[in-house]
Amino acid sequence: MEQQKLNPTLVYVLAILGFLCCCIGGSGFILAGIAFIIANSNLSKAKLNPENYDPSSIKAMDTAKIVALVILIINLLYLVYTIYKIYTIGWDDLMQQSQEVMEQWQQNQ
Repeated sequence: MEQQKLNPTLVYVLAILGFLCCCIGGSGFILAGIAFIIANSNLSKAKLNPENYDPSSIKAMDTAKIVALVILIINLLYLVYTIYKIYTIGWDDLMQQSQEVMEQWQQNQ
């Protein structure tokens, strides 16, 4: 019987997209969370029948799960930071500061 292989590509793609979306107020936690859930479910299936899965693919999926978890934590921390800034500064002042930074950036170009 041929051993099945776990493909961590989808997990990596979702995690990296989640990392890129971190700049949008930590909203990448959605994609990183989905990546973590997919990796976790694939690993739990592999743990039920380890003889049916290739050990190197299990290790690759475990690495992808760790990457997704790290990116999930980064996104959640940035989301909490964004919520804190909105709560302390206020939405209008935050948008005004953002506008000033954009204007300064455009002047330096």
